[in-house]
Amino acid sequence: MRVSAKPARKLICIGKNYAKHAAEMKSVVPAEPVVFLKPSTAIIGDGEAVVLPPMSTDVHHEVELVAQVGRRGRNIPESEALSHISAYAVGLDMTARDLQAEAKRSGHPWSVAKGFDTFAPLGAFAPAAAVSDVQDLMLTLAVNGEVRQHACTRDMVFSVAQLIAYCSRVFTLEPGDCLYTGTPEGVGPVHAGDHLVCECTGLPTLSVSVRAPQ
Repeated sequence: MRVSAKPARKLICIGKNYAKHAAEMKSVVPAEPVVFLKPSTAIIGDGEAVVLPPMSTDVHHEVELVAQVGRRGRNIPESEALSHISAYAVGLDMTARDLQAEAKRSGHPWSVAKGFDTFAPLGAFAPAAAVSDVQDLMLTLAVNGEVRQHACTRDMVFSVAQLIAYCSRVFTLEPGDCLYTGTPEGVGPVHAGDHLVCECTGLPTLSVSVRAPQ
């Protein structure tokens, strides 16, 4: 079953939320969630194309579970956090890895590396009630038919409920806000002409292509 998503307000993204991904990025597991934002203009839907930006030569795929907020909240207790989520989808956090690496070296934010137009592909949403256990879903990403990422949401460092509670202490969460909950290990580069298929247990599939800038 699919549901009509509310217009996205904030795209709240979590970094290093799977220990094996942190390790492959030569980073430590964080003591608290690593939060960054993407603009809503980065969103594209199923069947659309990620456009490689001229500023980067190393764009990577990162498949993620996405939770959409359905009820406004601030300082939400972890025990009530999941009741604020109306729907789930599978998404991609596309990353200009070379620009991100330079930003890290310089101590700068990741906004440019993460925020290009088309860098937040987002599948159709399924109602939260259709997901029996959000911490027991399998995430899979294939590039041109080859599986590159495959992991379970139980491997998250911070659960979805913990992330909602934490983020609500920073931002007021509003209906339509989307939380990208982090990617597992196996991230890698994409190239013009590639076809990406993202799947998550019980959720609509997300398929996007990759093309060079015009």
